[in-house]
Amino acid sequence: MERKQFLLTSLTAIPAIAFGKIAGNTSGIAPAFIVRAGSNRSGQPMMKYMGAHPNDVVISRHDTNNQLAVFLFTGHSNIGTPLHVHYHQDEFFTVLEGKYKFVCGEMTSELHAGDTIFLPRNIPHQWLQLSENGRLIYAVSPAGELEDFFKEANDLKTPTEEEINRLALKHGIRHIGPPLSL
Repeated sequence: MERKQFLLTSLTAIPAIAFGKIAGNTSGIAPAFIVRAGSNRSGQPMMKYMGAHPNDVVISRHDTNNQLAVFLFTGHSNIGTPLHVHYHQDEFFTVLEGKYKFVCGEMTSELHAGDTIFLPRNIPHQWLQLSENGRLIYAVSPAGELEDFFKEANDLKTPTEEEINRLALKHGIRHIGPPLSL
């Protein structure tokens, strides 16, 4: 085979070979599964963060080769996050129950059941539950270490704000301001 023909044949085959490897690469991806109400993928009964409010892992980063993590938050009372930024993950929230105030950069919005908000990485954001009860489903992509942050925060008995801030930073999240208030 002539060199020119070899190169043309080889170069046209590379995309097909690469696509086949990408499309067929499922290593590190979990098989299909169901997470029943009241259960989670964290290996812990419930992950508590921000008091007694559970953040359950619905889809673990270990299920998706670190591409996605999905959480279910259940809040009882007016609770919210400090102003923070994720350096490596985009995040989205869908309100399942209740009413929430979200702040992302210069945007402030009130969300109700069925509403979804996208929060891009590197933009400070926070939220506050405005109703007595509320539920959010939210995801980060790529998954990063949010799940690990929650697990480690859960293991601390009565963490100080400084300990939580240091732990968040270890996992790619910087707390930069206090939570919202009513």
